[in-house]
Amino acid sequence: MPIRALVVDDSAAMRNFVSSVLESSGEYDVDEVGHGFEAIRLLPRGDYALFVFDVNMPDFNGLELIRAVREQPRYSRTPLVVMTTEGRLGDVERAKQAGANVVLTKPFTPEVLLAAVARALGGGD
Repeated sequence: MPIRALVVDDSAAMRNFVSSVLESSGEYDVDEVGHGFEAIRLLPRGDYALFVFDVNMPDFNGLELIRAVREQPRYSRTPLVVMTTEGRLGDVERAKQAGANVVLTKPFTPEVLLAAVARALGGGD
């Protein structure tokens, strides 16, 4: 049975890239949305086992989204990968403090994405 994942990024190109990499592996069933508010609306209806969020989004950014997801008991320990264009140590630490399991700096290859997801699902950092 595929792992149910939610990908959230305001860039349609990045959403499509991440979704296609995950789905083409044959291990994931992916829902994707462009904004944090859309993601929040999907959470009660989905049974997600993995999240992949962008940090820099308008209105409701990725760090706020992580916190909102982590406040829900159902998703408090769900593996979460964060993507950011900001690779500075402070940005990585803020994402981890908010509840991210793994932080990826854009751009990245399909292999790097799959390895990061495997680390998150395996509980590693």
